[in-house]
Amino acid sequence: MPVTWSDEVDAILGGDLTCGLACLTPAGGAVVTTVAPIGLRDRELGTVGFTTSLGFGRKLERIKVDPRVALAYHAREHGVGDRATGFVLVQGEARFAPHPDRATLDEIGTHSEPFMGAPKRGRFWDRWLHAYYEDRVLVTVTVTRVVAWPAPNADGECAVFGTPRPEAAAAPQPPPKKGTGPRVDAAKTGERAARLPHLLLAYRDADRYPAIAPVGVIDADAEGVRLRVPTWVPPGGRRAGLLAHSYRAQLVGLESRQNTGWLEVAGDEARYAPHTETGFRAPANKTILLLANGFLARRGLAKARKQGRVAALG
Repeated sequence: MPVTWSDEVDAILGGDLTCGLACLTPAGGAVVTTVAPIGLRDRELGTVGFTTSLGFGRKLERIKVDPRVALAYHAREHGVGDRATGFVLVQGEARFAPHPDRATLDEIGTHSEPFMGAPKRGRFWDRWLHAYYEDRVLVTVTVTRVVAWPAPNADGECAVFGTPRPEAAAAPQPPPKKGTGPRVDAAKTGERAARLPHLLLAYRDADRYPAIAPVGVIDADAEGVRLRVPTWVPPGGRRAGLLAHSYRAQLVGLESRQNTGWLEVAGDEARYAPHTETGFRAPANKTILLLANGFLARRGLAKARKQGRVAALG
């Protein structure tokens, strides 16, 4: 039977402008980034969804290798409907068609408008944003489990819909061959993350689905970033991804800082040693943002095609 969920959870799934997406890595870790869910969900079928572009297709490549994903609905600003509190974690298996038909693209456009505004049209914009609008991909997640906490820090009692959560905590992972310590500036990583309002931590759970937890920065130094974590994050060491981000209405002024690294958890605190880092800051002007999105999507799509990554998606 399809997994369904409560009206309160459905309002969050249908209203959030952005959510966190976690995908698994071949080494047993997880990478977490932001995606636009644009209200895509179907309680009768037990599915949720989000959109992305072939020009930004790394997440699609990870999904093709391992379709198990997690989505964290954690930020209420600038969405639609009521500004409910709470944190909702959705876990399931993702699928997508790399070359959607016109009906699917039209559906994406219809769902996007309440969140992103009407698309720019005209001879220039149609050509410039072709890779951004026309090469969009709809990703559908068949839900395995929904976990909802009334508190935004995801601690305390929660409601579970679908498959129960794993009874045993995920076992610690063996350390990487290159060591567990920071490989990029941990103090700077912590400083950047602390000034952004939303922080998410992702790791592989005991049932081999990614899990996402909201976290907060306590302090940071050369040895790592000290985090406050929910008590259900498993103890010990493991590979993990960290995302810090902020955004404005229609995703104007988006800032994102992503890391992969090593996590050591003890109780409700953890030390995170970043191994890699990426990040960007989008312009706070909608026109400039669309110009940048068009450029990045065109460049990313051309590069992906040249490297054969688009063809590999099927």
